[in-house]
Amino acid sequence: MWRAKHPKKEVERALQYAEISGWRVEPGGSHAWGRMYCPYNRIECRKGRHCIASIWSTPASAGDHARDLARVIDNCVFREQSN
Repeated sequence: MWRAKHPKKEVERALQYAEISGWRVEPGGSHAWGRMYCPYNRIECRKGRHCIASIWSTPASAGDHARDLARVIDNCVFREQSN
């Protein structure tokens, strides 16, 4: 599925990693560039927050934000169980 690229290359790489990992990336929103959604979407995951992460359009540090997004993907409990 086509989507607009994120203007920060580090964040765009993290979004590509999310998509490869099965996450859905949806641009748009009020204050955020978009959101990414876990493919498992279980209530038990991330203390009931259903593995949704906001993607900022202009983070203070693009590298830090990209690492944070990748950490959300890597720390998904259900991702580990499905492997």
